[in-house]
Amino acid sequence: MASWTLIDETRESRVETDATGGTPLLSPTALRTAFGFELKPEGLCKEDVCFPVRDRSALVRPGGTDLAAFADLLGRPLAMDADERFAVLGASPVERAERLASLEAPDFTLPDLTGKLHSLSEQRGKKVLLIAYASW
Repeated sequence: MASWTLIDETRESRVETDATGGTPLLSPTALRTAFGFELKPEGLCKEDVCFPVRDRSALVRPGGTDLAAFADLLGRPLAMDADERFAVLGASPVERAERLASLEAPDFTLPDLTGKLHSLSEQRGKKVLLIAYASW
């Protein structure tokens, strides 16, 4: 067992997983903790919504639910670094298209150089220039 950091778009969880086959295998508790899903007879469910699972053997292996198969079933992209034990499950293409069509940026909060926090939502109605930089 190894501890992995899993991010569901913006929500971060740290869970114990079995990663002997390269992709993490999530126990029922880890699947519920990280993503809010449970495997039930009717399918993979989160609250009232269930995704039918035609081939359970592709999704569930000895040791738990295969994270890559889980992402595929939901139609969501998965970025993973096995060496760092870190994985991010992104939004589905449909969700991303809806967000883009709304023309509204998601809210976020970042500190300025003095440490004071500023949220994008505080700037609603004003013109805002966002500059992003990455050294890589």
